[in-house]
Amino acid sequence: MPGEPPGGQNPFGFDMTEIMRMLQSPGPVNMEVARTTAETMATVDLETGEQRPEPPVSADETHAYDDIVQAVGHLVSDATGISAALTLPARGVARSEWSRTTLGGLEPVLGALATALGRANATPATPEEAAALGQEAIFGMVMQQLVPLLLGAWAGSMIGMLSHRALGQYDLPLPLDGAPTLLFVVPNVESFSHEWSLPIDELRSALALREVVHGAQRAVPWVRERLVRLASAYVSAYEVNASAIEEQLGDAGFDPNDPSAMEAMSRLSDPEMLLGAMRSEQQTPLLEELQRFVSVLEGYTDIVVESLGVRVVGEHGRIDEALRRHRLEKGDATEFVDRLLGLELDRGHYEAGVAFCRGVIERTDGKLDALNRLWTAESMVPTKPELEAPGLWLARIELPDS
Repeated sequence: MPGEPPGGQNPFGFDMTEIMRMLQSPGPVNMEVARTTAETMATVDLETGEQRPEPPVSADETHAYDDIVQAVGHLVSDATGISAALTLPARGVARSEWSRTTLGGLEPVLGALATALGRANATPATPEEAAALGQEAIFGMVMQQLVPLLLGAWAGSMIGMLSHRALGQYDLPLPLDGAPTLLFVVPNVESFSHEWSLPIDELRSALALREVVHGAQRAVPWVRERLVRLASAYVSAYEVNASAIEEQLGDAGFDPNDPSAMEAMSRLSDPEMLLGAMRSEQQTPLLEELQRFVSVLEGYTDIVVESLGVRVVGEHGRIDEALRRHRLEKGDATEFVDRLLGLELDRGHYEAGVAFCRGVIERTDGKLDALNRLWTAESMVPTKPELEAPGLWLARIELPDS
C-alpha cells in the first residue's frame, strides 16, 4: 500500500482467522479493521518497520495549547466575525488518538464510497446462482464480502500513515463530520521543530493560528456540511470497472476453482490499482467544484494568518513558510488520500484561493469585512468565473435576493 513501512511487516496486525471473522462484520465500512490498522500503523517506526509502544502524552503536553488557542481565538474571532473561534476545544494528542478521531470524522464519506463500490454487488444470493451467470457475477459476490474489509484496511492504513506527518487536525482539508476539535500531534510538532530548527513555543503559536482559522471555518455548519456533501458526491461517482480489474488480475480472474485465483485476488489490496479502475467521467465537474471550494477555504486561511501572524509569532515569516512547505510536500499516503477524496490541490489551487481573497480586500476597504460575508450563507461560495474575477463576486453579493 502507498507508504507501507519497510521490512515487509503486515500493517493490519491480524492473521487469516481474524480476517475471516472480520469479513462477517456488518456495515458498509469495517471500522473495526480501520481502527485496528490505523493504531498499528500509528505505532510503526517508519525507518525500521518495527512496532514500538507509543509514549503517552503527558498532562502538560495535552494542555500546552490551552492558553495559546484561547489568545489566538480572540484575534481570529475579531478578524473573521466567527464567534465560534472563541470556544474551539483543543488538546495535544498522540498519533493513535489523532487517527481514531480522524477516522470517525471520515465515516460518512467512507460510507458513500462503500455504497459506490457496492454497486458492483447486484448479484445472485448464492455462489451456485452466481456460478451459473459467469465470472462477473462471482466478482460481484467477492466484492460484496471484500469491500467493507478493503475500505477498512485502506482507510486505517492511510490515516495511520498520515498520523506520522500531521501536525494538527487540519493539515489536510479532510471532509470531517461533527463539530471541530483542534488536535495537535505532539511528537510530530516536536520533530518538525527540531528538523527546521524552529523555537517550539513560536511553532505552537503559528500552528495554533492556522488551526484556529480552519476550525472557525468548520464551526460554520454549512461549511462543514458542504465539504462532507461534495466529497460524498465525488466518491459516490466512482464506478467499479470489472473488466479493467479482471485485466489487471490476469488469467486467474475470479475463478474460485483456479488455485492461482487467491493469489491474484490479493492484488485487490493495492488501492492504486483499484482507484485507476474506478474513476468515471461523472467525477470531473464534482472534482472542480470541490477543489474550488477548498481553495477558497485555504486561501482565506492564508490571508488571515498573513494579517495576524506578526501579532502572534515573532518569527512569523520563517515559521509560516515552513508550514506552507510542509503542506505542499506530500508523501505517498497523503497523495493517495487526496486522489481518493477529490482533494488534489496543487500550488496553483492555493494561489488561486489567495488571489481571490486578496482581490476582494483590495477592491473594498482593505479590510476583511467584505470577504467575511463568505460565511453568512452557502450561496456566497464564489463560482468559477468569480474565483478568477473577484469583482464579479462583489457585484453579485451586493444584489438583493431575487
